[in-house]
Amino acid sequence: MSQAITAPAATDAPAFSQQCVNLADNRLGSQIIAVSDDFFAKAERMLNHLPALFYPDKYDDNGKWMDGWESRRRRDAGHDWCIVKLGVAGKVKGLQLDTSFFTGNFAPAASIEACYCEHDTPPSDTQWHSILSASALSADNHHFFAVDTEQPISHLKINIFPDGGIARLRVFGHPIPQHSSEQSIDLVALKNGGRVIGYNDAHYGTPSNLLAPAKGVNMGDGWETRRRREPGNDWCIIALGQAGEVDKIEVATTHFKGNFPDKLSIQAANIQDPNDLSLISQSMFWQELLPAKSLSADNEHHFNELNSLGTITHIRVNIYPDGGISRLRLWGKSA
Repeated sequence: MSQAITAPAATDAPAFSQQCVNLADNRLGSQIIAVSDDFFAKAERMLNHLPALFYPDKYDDNGKWMDGWESRRRRDAGHDWCIVKLGVAGKVKGLQLDTSFFTGNFAPAASIEACYCEHDTPPSDTQWHSILSASALSADNHHFFAVDTEQPISHLKINIFPDGGIARLRVFGHPIPQHSSEQSIDLVALKNGGRVIGYNDAHYGTPSNLLAPAKGVNMGDGWETRRRREPGNDWCIIALGQAGEVDKIEVATTHFKGNFPDKLSIQAANIQDPNDLSLISQSMFWQELLPAKSLSADNEHHFNELNSLGTITHIRVNIYPDGGISRLRLWGKSA
């Protein structure tokens, strides 16, 4: 089988795609509840958090293998649809309908309806409301749509007209807290709204993997930088999902054996009016939450002795001099 081609990142991605969490991320537990037809490509592929892949010579029993959701060619009236349960309910600020590698088989148009329901499957009398009216899509392209709603959303119904394929669905929003202020939570977890602001290098793996649930599945499911051949160290900046006081930090180097960082430190700050662009230069002067600590290969590290900084909103993770870590947890209570 030929080598996979990876879909390029969007060059004109709007701010909401950087400032919000993808509530439909499959790592958060998002799932397909129902689908009218996914003969050529299973609808759950559309929820993969990774970029779409294309294998030029890969086929299965039903035809060309596509990395996304693809229905068969309709020969009757109507349209295809699927219902998605978001991994975490939230307030949606934007959508992405990605048709990467779908050229002669993309969905020409799509609309999206939404509801809030505490059950996995919305009942038949559920009142759906439109958050995206029927909008034209094009072949092999990224499509972004801003959404103006403050209503909490747990489920989406994606309608495609009349049939075809979508490579990826991303639903950008702010998760709704599912805990009390007295409960200790992971303040940087994706499901709690944590997000990466910036980083100096991510040659082998993106820092957003650090915030994903469960353990890393392999060495690619983490943040790993290239080998540093100059002075200095690598870093990334993360916004907490909710401001809070941290009382325990966990750092996992799972699967990183010959390439884990020698040391790690964490700086932190309480930023009342954050500007993502200015935080990078500011972060160099933040106070230390966790002084430099030694790390070991393929291990879980627990740090309970932290500097008392009170309520924080952002952290800067420094690794010395380079290397890879799998997961980061900041346990504490939201302010």
